[in-house]
Amino acid sequence: MSGFKEPSFADRQKAAQQARKSILDKFKAQPGPDDPAVQQRAAEREAQAAARAAAKLARDAEKAEKKRREEEAAAEAAALALREKEEAIKREEALEAERKAARDARYAARKKRK
Repeated sequence: MSGFKEPSFADRQKAAQQARKSILDKFKAQPGPDDPAVQQRAAEREAQAAARAAAKLARDAEKAEKKRREEEAAAEAAALALREKEEAIKREEALEAERKAARDARYAARKKRK
């Protein structure tokens, strides 16, 4: 059995040249830009990009609509809270007027007794 034979400089140079040639052949074998398969893939990519853009527009419109509804709900809640606060103030004023009238009546009754 013979030992490992170290490749010579010429062998290494020939192997490198073969590798470059195989890469060049592989590159040349690729279809050009005018090939129907390449044009079809490009058209498919453009269609997918258009579909993604349309989906993004739909999502953005949906988000805007949702935000508008949330703002409307918040405005309604704020208006309701304001009305409730005003009603509470009016009730408190009415109660205070009743208390004052009762107090005045007691004061008048006490003055009348004297």
